[in-house]
Amino acid sequence: MDITDTLAPTSDQLDAVDLLGGPRTFTIASVSKGNAEQPVNVHLSEFDRVWRPGKSMRRVLAAAWGADASKWIGRRVTLYCDPAVTFGKDKVGGTRISHLSHIDKRLSVPLLVTRGKSATFTIDPLPDAPAAPTAEQIKAIDNLDDLRALWDTASPAAREHIMARKAELEADPTTGEVTDDAGVLDVEGVS
Repeated sequence: MDITDTLAPTSDQLDAVDLLGGPRTFTIASVSKGNAEQPVNVHLSEFDRVWRPGKSMRRVLAAAWGADASKWIGRRVTLYCDPAVTFGKDKVGGTRISHLSHIDKRLSVPLLVTRGKSATFTIDPLPDAPAAPTAEQIKAIDNLDDLRALWDTASPAAREHIMARKAELEADPTTGEVTDDAGVLDVEGVS
């Protein structure tokens, strides 16, 4: 029994715990207004919950890309869990930005760390993303390992093509029926 689904937080937003496996790069799909406590909802193409950056990370985004969030759409951000983030006196961990697309060089932004104390936060440029595979390219793949390699970075539309190609590869050539009883993709890729 795979318990991966049971480990997901019950939150409606991306949390630092979602990044414990390591940094992840996301594409910004849209930005919407939140509430008074969390005023910005960043919708990510590769994640089903919104990212609500804290004030420090909003300052980093504004310094890098400008304050007009409508211009952030299509840009990419790499997020990681920083265990040193504090809330009050407790280290609770938090989501931080390590890389951003659409910047030419390393960016240093002065941020307020605690009342009366500031520090410089550094962001590195994120290289251009590889082009997404087309449906024709996916159809030309002839082994499951290559499909697995595409899964984590594939868009929802590309994942549909990957699943269809997987079913084709697993089908009995004489009957056309799928020979693998699982027949599904798990979160780690093609089973």
